[in-house]
Amino acid sequence: MKICVFGAGAIGGYMGVKLAQAGADLSLVARGPHLAAMQANGLKLIEEGGVETVVDVTASDNPADLGVQDYVIVTLKAHSVPPVVEKMQPLIGPNTTIVSGVNGVPWWYFHKLGGDLEGTRLESVDPGNAQWGGFGPDRVLGCVVYPAAEVIEPGVVKHIEGNRFSLGEPDGSKSDRAMALSKALSSAGLKAPVRPRLRDEIWVKLWGNLSFNPISALTHATLDVLCTDPGTRGVAKGMMVEAQEIAEALGVKFPIDVERRIDGGAAVGAHRTSMLQDLDQGRPMEIDALVGSVQELGRIVGVPTPTIDTVLALVQLRARTAGLYS
Repeated sequence: MKICVFGAGAIGGYMGVKLAQAGADLSLVARGPHLAAMQANGLKLIEEGGVETVVDVTASDNPADLGVQDYVIVTLKAHSVPPVVEKMQPLIGPNTTIVSGVNGVPWWYFHKLGGDLEGTRLESVDPGNAQWGGFGPDRVLGCVVYPAAEVIEPGVVKHIEGNRFSLGEPDGSKSDRAMALSKALSSAGLKAPVRPRLRDEIWVKLWGNLSFNPISALTHATLDVLCTDPGTRGVAKGMMVEAQEIAEALGVKFPIDVERRIDGGAAVGAHRTSMLQDLDQGRPMEIDALVGSVQELGRIVGVPTPTIDTVLALVQLRARTAGLYS
């Protein structure tokens, strides 16, 4: 089984080290100083308790160097994927599975969902149908990523918490390809359940990303603060309530309520969200997949989103002012 992790940053690097330790036929796509460090010194993972592991990896910034794969696990930021679809083609053969480990509403969301919206495309996450046309939705296997990690220096990934990568077919089946990847990830010490209702998990994670990320970018507050301050907690709740109405119109079932989800965010502590980190470090901000996509879904199902609309307009302008969004 040949596995390529495309976007071997924090999450992709963490997964890559664990797979390499387990003896997987693995390759990584990365770029810049991080790639150079991996090529020169291997990829280092620092885990809880300070345990360090260094593995030699096959890594390149040119997919043509790596050949056709059985699985391509995409761990880029959502806005980074459409521009590299063409570049990824040398990795894709007749039986290649694209594993979409990307935050937010996935581009394939309406593939095999059934009903009147079957096959609907989402411009906010797949402009110009780049992925729908370039990968093909039948190739996709969904993945909800739970670990937290960061690249602390080129070639060095620090794992913070979590080891679950939930997998799911768009039609909810327990396919051979899903079960085979689950087994490979499990053998690497990762949790990889195959879920019949992966979209439910997508929405529970999205609930937090939709609200906590833009609010933190606007206020520079950490999770513990924005989830307990009455004003920002109220804004987050308003966004989540609107999102829940949209999701339930699409058949999603939420296992927890809004208040418990916000309390869960507060319990994480003084965490700076990924969107706030991107703003601080001058990186493009992941606004469309996390917030704009939910607004687009609201328009599709006819659910008003006044709170989401307001926060989205504010964070878009904040990002444009910083030169991090277009």
